[in-house]
Amino acid sequence: MNQETPQSEEPTESRKLLGRLREALASDSAGQERLDKVTEIIANSMGVEVCSIYLFRDSETLELCATEGLNPEAVHQTRMRMGEGLVGRVARTKRVINSPDAPSEPGFRYMPETGEEVFSSFLGIPVQRLGETLGVLVVQSKEGRRFSDDEVYGMEVVAMVLAEMTELGAFVGEGAALAALHQRPALFRGSVGQEGIAEGNVWLHEPRVVVTNPIADDPHEEARRLRAAVDDLRVSVDELLATSRTADKDQIQVLEAYRMFANSKGWLRRMEEDIYRGLSAEAAVEKEQSAARTRMAQVPDAYLRERLHDLDDLSNRLLRILTGQGGDTGAEMPDNPILVAQNIGPGELLDYGPKLKGIVLEGGSVASHAAIVARAWAIPLVVNARGITTEALNGDMIIVDGEQGVVHLRPEDSVRAAFKDKMAMQAEQQKRFVDLRDKPATSLDGETVSLKMNAGLMADLPSLEGSGAEGVGLFRTELQFLVRSNVPRRGELAALYARVLDAAGGKPVVFRTLDIGSDKVLPYMKPTEEPNPALGWRAIRVGLDKPGVMRMQLQALIRAAAGRDLTVMFPFIAQYDEFRDAKEIFQRELARERHMGHILPTNVQVGAMLETPSLAFAPRQFFHEADFISIGGNDLKQFFFAADRENERVRRRYDTLNTSFLNIIDLVIQRCDEAGTPVSFCGEDAGRPVEAVCFAALGMRQLSMRAASIGPVKHLIRRTDLGELKQVIDEARSSSEQSVRGPVMDYLFRR
Repeated sequence: MNQETPQSEEPTESRKLLGRLREALASDSAGQERLDKVTEIIANSMGVEVCSIYLFRDSETLELCATEGLNPEAVHQTRMRMGEGLVGRVARTKRVINSPDAPSEPGFRYMPETGEEVFSSFLGIPVQRLGETLGVLVVQSKEGRRFSDDEVYGMEVVAMVLAEMTELGAFVGEGAALAALHQRPALFRGSVGQEGIAEGNVWLHEPRVVVTNPIADDPHEEARRLRAAVDDLRVSVDELLATSRTADKDQIQVLEAYRMFANSKGWLRRMEEDIYRGLSAEAAVEKEQSAARTRMAQVPDAYLRERLHDLDDLSNRLLRILTGQGGDTGAEMPDNPILVAQNIGPGELLDYGPKLKGIVLEGGSVASHAAIVARAWAIPLVVNARGITTEALNGDMIIVDGEQGVVHLRPEDSVRAAFKDKMAMQAEQQKRFVDLRDKPATSLDGETVSLKMNAGLMADLPSLEGSGAEGVGLFRTELQFLVRSNVPRRGELAALYARVLDAAGGKPVVFRTLDIGSDKVLPYMKPTEEPNPALGWRAIRVGLDKPGVMRMQLQALIRAAAGRDLTVMFPFIAQYDEFRDAKEIFQRELARERHMGHILPTNVQVGAMLETPSLAFAPRQFFHEADFISIGGNDLKQFFFAADRENERVRRRYDTLNTSFLNIIDLVIQRCDEAGTPVSFCGEDAGRPVEAVCFAALGMRQLSMRAASIGPVKHLIRRTDLGELKQVIDEARSSSEQSVRGPVMDYLFRR
């Protein structure tokens, strides 16, 4: 194949090859016949003895699906694992292997059934689409030679076409290499972002762009279309910049990066080169996008990854211009939508409203903005479900298992039946809990536990009455900051907080001041690169270093209360001085509001969230000075066990009912009791009935959880003798038991 340039008038070898491939792919042949014909055409065009196509049977297994030159009986018989042999190495690394002496290469594996021992040269090209590897294209020859850069480039173009045709189902049929795509059941394992189970239909946040014409006849026309689309893209980016001059400098920097990429001559030149090799404009954009996604996955530097993500986003915009497939496809949202997205910001998610039945994200984290909103809406969320956005189609049946972090896409009837039974059982249990709504959470031995709900949105407050919650134990105030592109005004916040107190109907509401930093970065706040954000500049540390926003928020809370009780809690207090300094700021704001003539709250309580082990050992004065203490179980557990709660490999290793963890909970309860300071437990574990009843047995008399958990927790407390359970826990703690879960479950099961 000769190196062609955009000025070439004669059809190049690459374009001739793609033309022959298009004829083969357009034939009425079955899928397997098409694949066989493709390998024959490529081998003849390249002047080699062997061309083979390996495709993934599952996420870890490659299968020889077609060959010209190897033993035909090995087709659909030869399989290898990801990383096994040179073919497996190409698939794993997503990189080309070009060797004149394949047997001498590290990891070479001889497959005797194929008869490939006589072939020295090896060229393996990953078959990729949007960064996802679908298989490997291989050419081999007896002559020991290294394939030229031009030949390698030509095969990369061919691999791109194969990827697109695989996506379009060109190789599906009787005896075919592949079953039909987007029709088979698919299982995705991710991480639990919010518990719960939901069945519904897929609603894609960003509908897929489908390239139906990967090969084009007229390269000049395709290059013209590409340049026209790039011009439109540049204009749209310039317009965004022109209308964003009032935005902060970080947003402008992102748009400047967009403009830099949109005006990149190298980016345009690479796509034009692919066009003059025979690809359509759309396929050329996708080829460049796939390469960018592959590079993005391999770059360790966070800044460079973000810039490659910008390029990926621009490619999507360019594809939508070329294909006319905008975000509005005309599809109607189903009655039971389950949102599927790469990732999503809190503002975009809130626009959908609580009509969503569930959420599945390819990215995200268990502490992300989406997780906060999902918990507020009490709908299941699974994050890190890799590959689901490329497999799911609008309207597909989907089951989200937020209990296990599993997603079933287009589930088989047996799976659907099993989940319907499970959901029916849960619905039946919820009916029983309704009868407990107005009854106290009083144990068999007469101890009463106050159960409150967590909230963060006005939409949460209607759940207060129906759930039987005695108040709001945690109102997350950061959501109102996260969904905006600029700092909210004091008057807006005061009005919102007043509506929250109105909706609570006299029941207590604990407002946690702004908990930002770590994973919660405000859109208008300059992000800081920190090696470990969870342990970095966040929450009260930001508030004390930059007190302007905290003072404004405290003023809004004081004005919202206006003659009513006000309870404020400072997050992430690690030492007594931080609480004392924050409380002093609050006292100054109270004095300022009094001086200005505003109506003050009738009663003020100021507490701290205990989320670091250090605070459990704070001076006695801290426990006397705090009006209340709330144990933030999610953060405390990750810091206590040094186990990142966003890391699936470690976060599930450690049990909440581990005796060591219960010892520190017990210590905090004792220190609070000595000081006469109320203490509560707030977090996911407070909403798990077994954990909750154990906390109550230790002496915890307040728990705060999501509204949907109050019924199950109350049900178990009312059926348990907390004194007896305390004896079971103490006996297990005094023995060599690492966790009290076993003895506790035995005791509860016997009752």
